[in-house]
Amino acid sequence: MDVSTPSRLCLSPVNGQQVLLGFDGANMSSDAGLMLLREIERREGLAGWLASCMDDPRDPGRVQHSLEEIIRFRILMIAAGYEDANDATDLRHDPSFKLALERAPESGAALCSQPTISRMENLPDARALIRMGREMVRFYCQSFPQPPRQIVLDIDDTFDAVHGHQQLRLFNSYYDEYGFQPIVVFDGEGRLVGALLRPARRPKGREIASHIRRLIRQIRRFWPETEILLRADSHYCAPQVLDLCDRLGLLYVFGLSKNTRLATHILPLEASTAERYARTPGQKLRRFKTFSYAAGSWSKPRRVIARVEVSSRGRDTRYVVTNLEGGRGKHLYEKLYSARGQAENHIKAWKTHLAADRTSCTKANANQMRLMLHGCAYWIWWRLRAACPKRSPWRHAQFDTLRLHLLKLAATIIEKKTRIIITLPACCPRRKLLTLLFRALEPPRPV
Repeated sequence: MDVSTPSRLCLSPVNGQQVLLGFDGANMSSDAGLMLLREIERREGLAGWLASCMDDPRDPGRVQHSLEEIIRFRILMIAAGYEDANDATDLRHDPSFKLALERAPESGAALCSQPTISRMENLPDARALIRMGREMVRFYCQSFPQPPRQIVLDIDDTFDAVHGHQQLRLFNSYYDEYGFQPIVVFDGEGRLVGALLRPARRPKGREIASHIRRLIRQIRRFWPETEILLRADSHYCAPQVLDLCDRLGLLYVFGLSKNTRLATHILPLEASTAERYARTPGQKLRRFKTFSYAAGSWSKPRRVIARVEVSSRGRDTRYVVTNLEGGRGKHLYEKLYSARGQAENHIKAWKTHLAADRTSCTKANANQMRLMLHGCAYWIWWRLRAACPKRSPWRHAQFDTLRLHLLKLAATIIEKKTRIIITLPACCPRRKLLTLLFRALEPPRPV
């Protein structure tokens, strides 16, 4: 019988056999699926374009880790679920991360440490961050093989709680705590277009219009003929935003807040809908009405669609305003405007699965830089999900599900003289999918 040694832990026996556990195995990693993310990052060049927007003040002769390498390490850490820079203390020796950073798993030097990452996050100034925002829009546009005929942009803001004296923090009475409220833009397919850090208050019309103007200006540089449709909640339906859309030739579908003047247009419809529901209770009843309406602050009348719904919970009426001329009100509300809710799922994935709300730096510029880093991690996972088979459930899986099944894999990594061999378990449950993805992302072989 084997004798337990101090280097091994003795666990509960199985069928009378002693179970010993130790950490003295071969050079292994528990994040072997990181190679998938490495291939995507190499193709897209995310770390490279972020680094190109920054000036490195360090002495070139004493630099051990380039800005691009530091940024790539940080992005892959976030994508792998290590959002805390302190995790770099252990991950800088992990063979999978060293391979992803183009270093040999055994003989290669260790990766950068947490203080180096923190200095990188605090390095960019406002001008560098503006360049990064422009580059993110360029990256978004270049993610399409050709200019699309139309894109849909969903604009929303989300609350990020803070727990210190960070710059731009503000108390929000609705959430009853201090925080930020970044504006985030996704397109209809879930691609991240941009994220802007700002105080935790509802954005005003002038601020929203300025942000949209800058964003559209950058997109038009690449797609001058593409039709752009904006979707947003009711607090984005400001006079400045509506007028801007008219000047720039943008289509829009915005939510519209209730008021007494709007209610007068649909009182008969609400009454008749309630009467009809009373005759056949149980099944909720939904009806629509389209009419022209002009608020006192608007420059002209606009098309408004009212949705009246009566159910066992009572009466509920909602409004949207649009400059789309064709289409029935029911279709525009249920198929077009209601699809805006998917943007909230994209924000949830970005915050919950990639910890984009970890804006805990003291300086506002550093927190904006973190939004950029987490945005790049989002792009990597979006790209990987898009590479999954179209008819498979993986094409719609959440990022944390993909991470669990495709990245958190144990593997033995052996460095030889002329090659590096990664060996995954023979019983790997996602072997077929992993093989398909690695083949799809395989770089072209040299001729």
